[in-house]
Formats: sequence, structure tokens, C-alpha cells
Amino acid sequence: MTVFDIPIDALNGGPADLAQYRGRALLVVNVASRCGLTPQYAGLQALADEYADRGLTVLGVPCNQFGGQEPGTAEEINDFCQVNYGVTFPRTEKIEVNGPGRHPLYSALVDTPDADGHTGDVRWNFEKFLVAPDGTVAARFAPTVTPDSAELRAAVEKVLPGPA
Repeated sequence: MTVFDIPIDALNGGPADLAQYRGRALLVVNVASRCGLTPQYAGLQALADEYADRGLTVLGVPCNQFGGQEPGTAEEINDFCQVNYGVTFPRTEKIEVNGPGRHPLYSALVDTPDADGHTGDVRWNFEKFLVAPDGTVAARFAPTVTPDSAELRAAVEKVLPGPA
């Protein structure tokens, strides 16, 4: 079983069907609309646009566990993302990424260390997990690592299934 086999619903309802991304690189990011890091939405959309044809999908995963910074309904989250950042990449239902209610998707992600060796609980909004096309978790990035950072882009390039 890989990340692609874990059931989760889409933000707009119904299954998100992660299996559709099998064979693609997937950047999973816990997102929030009222966070100091929220402007990263623009960089995530730019990354999604730049690498879509080479096999990258960005997946936003709303979470309200950090300072209550994602309190909205699915419709409010969707509207915020589209109006303020032109987000077109897929988003899932709002979930918990830490604690006893941790969604199975994040249970499959959090054992991967980041560059500082951190594993376990997600530290804040906009922590990023890069999943390789075979479903293995290839890398983890701290919330402050921006979508346009050299380290994130290098990791994405390394796992992309499509040619440059």
C-alpha cells in the first residue's frame, strides 16, 4: 500500500482518488488561508503550472490544527484560494495532520525526515511532502521552505517522471 491507495475526500466532496496520481510526482502540502505563510499558495500554483507537463501534481490539504488558521467551510476555502491566488491544483477535505485524529494520509507521510532530521508531527501550516511516482515518500520540507527554493525544486526535478 502506498500514498496513492489511501482514501481521502476532495474539498468539493466525493473521493479525491489519489490513485489517479500514480506514476506522477505528488507534492502534498497542509495549507491554511489565514497563516503568515499563506502567500506560498502563489508559489505552489507556479510550481504546479511549471511542472504539470513533466508529471508533478501539487495537492493542498487544508488543516485547522495550527492556530485555527483554516476555519472556513469547503466553499470558503475554495473561493479564497481561487480569488486570492488563482489556485487550480487539487485540494482535499479539511483533515487533522497530528494527534489521535491524524488522517491516514499523514500517518503515511510523517516518518520521513526533513533536511534537519525532523520526523513525526507536522510543525506548522505549509509543511511539504514529496511523493515519488511509485508512491514512496521522497522528501519532506519545513514550512518555511518556499515552493521556489532551490532545495525543493531540486528534489522535484529528481523524481519527475517526464523529460526536461
